[in-house]
Amino acid sequence: MLTPQLSVIIPASNEAGYIGACLAALFASGAINAECIVVANGCRDATVAVAQGYAAQAQTAGWALSVLNLPQGGKPAALNAGDRVARGSRRAYLDADVVVSPPLMAQLIAALGPDQPLYATATAHIPRAQSRVTRAYARFWQRLPFAQSAAPGYGLFAVNAAGRARWGDFPAIISDDTFVRLQFDPQERRQVAASYDWPMIEGFAALTRVRRRQDAGVAEIDRLYPGLLAREGKAPLGKTRLLVLALRDPLGFASYAAVSVAVRLKRGKGWSRGR
Repeated sequence: MLTPQLSVIIPASNEAGYIGACLAALFASGAINAECIVVANGCRDATVAVAQGYAAQAQTAGWALSVLNLPQGGKPAALNAGDRVARGSRRAYLDADVVVSPPLMAQLIAALGPDQPLYATATAHIPRAQSRVTRAYARFWQRLPFAQSAAPGYGLFAVNAAGRARWGDFPAIISDDTFVRLQFDPQERRQVAASYDWPMIEGFAALTRVRRRQDAGVAEIDRLYPGLLAREGKAPLGKTRLLVLALRDPLGFASYAAVSVAVRLKRGKGWSRGR
């Protein structure tokens, strides 16, 4: 059996409604000598069965598919379990609700070819949301410095072997994607042209929960890994730039500002999906 060029690890907790579209799109990438490892964790739905149902499609597409079923939930543990069985020198970590375009994985393999430590992602697209508040929030959010920075990597990030050596196990923290991205300086990050769909969560209350979790994740990294945030490399927002963005999109700014205020008024705990 050939050693895969790429191992795609997908942590999945109660993702029966999303994992099928994720896998179908992944296997449409064609025969690129890759493997996919779905790590179901703490699932109380049909995630495992749905994922296993794509075995024939994976084989036809030239992919190897493994489905792990962990009794306990938890994304860091799922990522570590996937890493332990992965065989590829390049690793991609993919959220179960992300839908990749056909050329994406081949472009990641090419981008991660050099020997020096590298981090790569693709070009994110947020599908049209059902709720007006999420549509407005998403439109404004995509114009902020983080979303406009090089290779932000939300929902999908990948590293080569030298890059994966930058850290050991995934730590038990909220923001695994931020932790990994900040293991690399901006000049070590690559963004390929191929796109992927990353859905944003629907409704004001859900946006507030997710934004609160995102803020808590950044604060946790700053507390546990002092100085790591200095590697972010995004442009500062600043009052002038914020004013320009607000004037261009008042409704989007109002949505974003309202969520920001709600986050500050009530601090919460717990895990929330990005969509």
